[in-house]
Amino acid sequence: MSHEESSLLLPVDSAWLSLERPNNPMTITVLMRVESLTADRLAEFLATYWLAWERFRLMPVWRAPGWRWEPDPTFALHHHVETVTEPMDEAQLQAWVSARLNQPLPEYRPRWKFWLLPEAEGGAALLLRIHHCYGDGLSLMGVFDRICTPSPQQHPILYGARENGDMRRWAQAAQAWFRSLQAKDADACSGAVEDLSKAPLSNPIERAAMTGLKLVNELSQFLIEPDDTPSPLKVPLLGRRVCRWSRPLALAAFRSTAKETGCTINDVLLACVAGAVRQHLVSTGMELAESILHAAVPVDIRGRLPEGIEPAPGTLGNYFGTVFVPLPVDGDSPLERLYRVKHETRKLKQSWQPGIAWGLTSGASLLPCGWRDSLTDTLCKKASAVVSNVPGTAEPRYLAGCRILEQMCWVPQAGDIGLGISIVSYAGHVQFGVVADEAVMPDPATFLAACLQALNQFTAG
Repeated sequence: MSHEESSLLLPVDSAWLSLERPNNPMTITVLMRVESLTADRLAEFLATYWLAWERFRLMPVWRAPGWRWEPDPTFALHHHVETVTEPMDEAQLQAWVSARLNQPLPEYRPRWKFWLLPEAEGGAALLLRIHHCYGDGLSLMGVFDRICTPSPQQHPILYGARENGDMRRWAQAAQAWFRSLQAKDADACSGAVEDLSKAPLSNPIERAAMTGLKLVNELSQFLIEPDDTPSPLKVPLLGRRVCRWSRPLALAAFRSTAKETGCTINDVLLACVAGAVRQHLVSTGMELAESILHAAVPVDIRGRLPEGIEPAPGTLGNYFGTVFVPLPVDGDSPLERLYRVKHETRKLKQSWQPGIAWGLTSGASLLPCGWRDSLTDTLCKKASAVVSNVPGTAEPRYLAGCRILEQMCWVPQAGDIGLGISIVSYAGHVQFGVVADEAVMPDPATFLAACLQALNQFTAG
């Protein structure tokens, strides 16, 4: 395999570069509050552990016919770390982080940067912005899980990875995956295909036909899902984003609610988002009786991928599909919204929709610009918000020997989606974060308060 082949970005990574717009950078933002972290300790930590991942020394460069990873010939860590010594209270910090969301990363260097604010009120703030092409939120959390230890005296043991974008291996694994689908029994077929699948199918051609029917059925259901109703959440975007985040909330109360209702904590949290969306739309005077609104929810598909494509632990990359969960904004009571969310998430996560969305996103980078924009518009019309759920560790972690007090993460919203809600769990607590385009929500603090109010409706009962 030539060097040029090995340096190619995989389609799932280059897709995020194809989705980039001047007013909508495809960057992930991670905010941590790290007790007593200093600039010297951070620089030493990053040089030893963060840069152990070869990808962080590389930058994506367009070389026809695709994007390639190339080393930065002038790479220096100080290009990617900035210390801001200005004291900031919580309100000032939220305004400062919002400003960074609208600041593009240089294209002539690896597209990531850390900011350290050692004088922030409540503990030093550490902000990371990194382009989505380097990896998804779970990839990044996996990196931090490996380099942030459960004890201040402990050093990371397993960390780092060499870059390996073997396109030939991927093509061979994809062919093997398709053959395995053809060989599977068709008992899992559902919907319009379910009745046909009751008969035993011993003929390989019959099994392949049934698999094809299921794929066509799932793809049809995915594409014919109605677009969202026009609403104050679906307006032309300004390209200026504002973010807000909540204080840490104990997970125990949500766990108790989930147990009492026979749901999961994720169901409870997503139902709270639906309640906040409902409250926001009611405040604008929108009629909700016939409204259709969806949330685009990322779903990890690493465990569903075949050998050869499934990433090794600790490697970077983008391995999630998207399900479009109907938000029951017309539901009057919190319990009604909760059970409707539970029903929809179960149905979608058992479908092939996450894998189909992952495949369409991967293929978008291979399409001509006009077709790619058309596909993006088709998918983005099916959602009014992105809701990401990023799990952290159950116990506190230490970065460079300093305790991490809080974690927050925001993912980008592609196309014309102007609202993102992040739910991040860490050390027995959960935090809500909201990022919104100014055209959709000039100050997302009110929406964030509505999310917390919806949470209180469950825990108070």
